[in-house]
Amino acid sequence: MGDEKKENQKDEQEGENTHIAIFNGKAIRRKLVGDKWFFSVVDIIRVLTDSVDPKDYWYRLKVREKESSEIELSTFCRQLKLKSGDGKEYETDCADTEGIFRIIQSIPSKKAEPFKRWLAKVGYERVQEIENPELAQERMKNLYEQKGYSKDWIEKRLRGIAIRQELTDEWKNRKIKEEKEFAILTNEISKATFGKTVEEYKNFKKLKRENLRDHMDDLELIFSMLGEAATTRITKTKDTQGFGENKIAARQGGEVAGNARKELELKTGESVLNEDNFLNLPEKLKKKRKKLLEQVEII
Repeated sequence: MGDEKKENQKDEQEGENTHIAIFNGKAIRRKLVGDKWFFSVVDIIRVLTDSVDPKDYWYRLKVREKESSEIELSTFCRQLKLKSGDGKEYETDCADTEGIFRIIQSIPSKKAEPFKRWLAKVGYERVQEIENPELAQERMKNLYEQKGYSKDWIEKRLRGIAIRQELTDEWKNRKIKEEKEFAILTNEISKATFGKTVEEYKNFKKLKRENLRDHMDDLELIFSMLGEAATTRITKTKDTQGFGENKIAARQGGEVAGNARKELELKTGESVLNEDNFLNLPEKLKKKRKKLLEQVEII
């Protein structure tokens, strides 16, 4: 029993961060554990019932199902840490596709059938992506295009994701497991590269829950990639082990990018750090606006 618990904890630690799926314009938090997506039960209840208090609805649903069929709906769930609206992670009832199918059988909702089809599609896409990882990248590329980003920006963003993945894989192999430690190491790179932690950079760009890198311009992405690629190279060549050694490597990798940034700023007289974000105006439209302003100035 103890070994099984340890294995479950290991699976959760190795899972990715909280992801968001969209059904009918509403967000559903999910987390990848092993090869399976686990979805937030209260988020699904919010989508299917429009309940103002989905947590209370979930509690009453479990009581009602227990009384009517003697089935414990909680047995279809496991608790995973998901990021909440305040930016913190909390233990949350989650279920995989099969478990969610059983739970929604107990929810009287006209949305249940289209939701089942959507859920099956999401699960199937994950299977496809495991067999062919390029599909995940292609879907991500299409999503960014729909949001209005330029192809050049998208190529840099996807390349940055690959570099980040290589770095985190190295960290995992070097006894860095806790998400908190990942965040500290990332901040070391960010501070050395840009002079700001991730949170300070988000505040600089007036962001809240949004992904910082989705709001970086080309140069910011390039220096982010350089900092993480340099950290990966240093980590490998020095064979760093444990949190302490990897923290030093992260700082050194960030310094490589930070020195390059400062040299560019010295030669151009302009800061690489850009206050702009893409909350209201996609990147390629900003370029159009910039060109338009240049034409106006010429006239």
